[in-house]
Amino acid sequence: MRVVIAEDLALLREGIVALLRENDIEVVAQVDDGPGLLRAIAGHAPDLAIVDVRLPPSFSDEGLRAAIEARRRQPDLSVLVLSQYVETAYAGELIQNGSAGIGYLLKERIGDVRAFLDAVRQVAGGGTVLDRQVVSQMLAPHQRGAEGLQRLTPREHDVLQLIAEGRSNAAIADALVVTPGAVEKHITSIFGKLDLPAAGDDHRRVLAVLAYLRITSP
Repeated sequence: MRVVIAEDLALLREGIVALLRENDIEVVAQVDDGPGLLRAIAGHAPDLAIVDVRLPPSFSDEGLRAAIEARRRQPDLSVLVLSQYVETAYAGELIQNGSAGIGYLLKERIGDVRAFLDAVRQVAGGGTVLDRQVVSQMLAPHQRGAEGLQRLTPREHDVLQLIAEGRSNAAIADALVVTPGAVEKHITSIFGKLDLPAAGDDHRRVLAVLAYLRITSP
C-alpha cells in the first residue's frame, strides 16, 4: 500500500508516518497543504491519501476540497479524511462523491493504533469507514422523522454505527460482547428495516451507512 499524507501539524504528520512505516505501510509523500496534495498524487499515484479537513491558508475546508478534487482526477484513489471536530456536512459531502474507498475519522482515533490501522486498511481496500460520533450526530436531529431508522432497536443502532466504522462481524461481536450469529441476525434485521435491496452483503453495508446521509440531506 502506497500512502500520501496531507497534514499541516508537523508533529502529528510525523507521528502518522512513523506509525504507518512501523506497520509496513509505505508513505511516498508528506505535504502540508491542498496544492501539495494534488501534486503528490499526480507524481506518486498512491493507493490512499490521508488528509486533514482543514489545511492552510484559511484552515476551513481546503483539505476536503483537495481530497474531492484528487478523487475526481484519480477515481481509484482511496481517501481517509481526519478532522479535529465532528463536521457532518463535510462527511456527507465527501461520501456523496463516491462511497468506495472513503473514510472520515476524528483525529483522536489515531490514539487507538489498532483501530486506526484497521481503518486505513479498510479504506485502502475500497471500504467505507465513518467515525461513530459522526454517524450519531447525523442521525440525531432526524431520527424521529426517519421511518426505517425509527424501527431500529437500540442494539441495531449500535451495530449500524460499528458497521460505519468499518468493523467486521467478528469485531462487532467482540465490541458488543455477543455471538457472531447474533450480529448476523441484527444486520439482516437492519437491512430489512432500511428497505435495502437484495445484493451482496458488502454492498448493503455501504448502503446502510449511506441511508443515514440521505436522511440528513437538506
